Amino acid sequence: MWTLTRQGKVLLAKGLKVRFWGVRGSISCSGAEYARYGGHTSCLEVTAGGRRLIFDAGTGIRPLGLELARRTPLDIDIYFTHTHLDHITGLTFFAPLFDARNSVRLWAGHLEQPNTLKSVVSNLMQAPLYPVSLDVFQARVDFSEFKSGQTLTCGDMTMRTAALNHPNGATGYRVDFGNKSICYITDTEHRGDGPDKAIVELCRDADVMIYDSSYTDAEYPRYRGWGHSTWQEGVRVADAAGVGTLAIFHHDPSHDDAFMDGVAREAAATRPGSAPSGLPRAVVAHEGLTLSP
Repeated sequence: MWTLTRQGKVLLAKGLKVRFWGVRGSISCSGAEYARYGGHTSCLEVTAGGRRLIFDAGTGIRPLGLELARRTPLDIDIYFTHTHLDHITGLTFFAPLFDARNSVRLWAGHLEQPNTLKSVVSNLMQAPLYPVSLDVFQARVDFSEFKSGQTLTCGDMTMRTAALNHPNGATGYRVDFGNKSICYITDTEHRGDGPDKAIVELCRDADVMIYDSSYTDAEYPRYRGWGHSTWQEGVRVADAAGVGTLAIFHHDPSHDDAFMDGVAREAAATRPGSAPSGLPRAVVAHEGLTLSP
């Protein structure tokens, strides 16, 4: 069973769960017209088996950090899909980084030499872009790279990864815990010759797939080559992969609450009913949404 509230959608279950702290793409948005779905850029919190994983560090990571700061000491892993500004801009405002009692590991799978994750963050935090350097962090911070396509582990969670079709590269993730699974697929552009086979295989029979739905099919031709997909393509991928619940994500800044309400109605009509988990087969992500398959 699941319960909807506009202040936070709580789906009660034990084990694997994901909470959305930022659902917007490209740039954060403010104003009454974004109040219900939220204006923060990408950030997810996945928990299971006593471990916490954070995916991306858009502006949504700041309120997450303020909540976590009350629970020190902390041992945290942050996984980046990629390092475009909207996915890393909140990192330097993540409160746990400023407490010496905490350990924070940062991971990326898309970078090619000579770039490293540490160099990317260091370049962000230097003049003339930023007033202080990496040295301002007080927590123990480790930077690690892997190659998209590798399988990773974190406690009892297993993560499969795959390369996504995005300028400068990006990584998609599948988190498995017990017999439950959540996939995080953003930022990626479909190729127009059928659902991306690599994504379909990564998401095969997943309980939840969070998918880059920046545009509609009607809008997409104007943005070809920008590295993003549509909610309708998300439906096609979810159906091809046998995904239980499609979570529509990475909302374009031009898409206000009224627009997203329309997407929600169309998506629910396109993928009606409930998945075996009891979750709806299609949902539009908003800040505070928690999904527990």
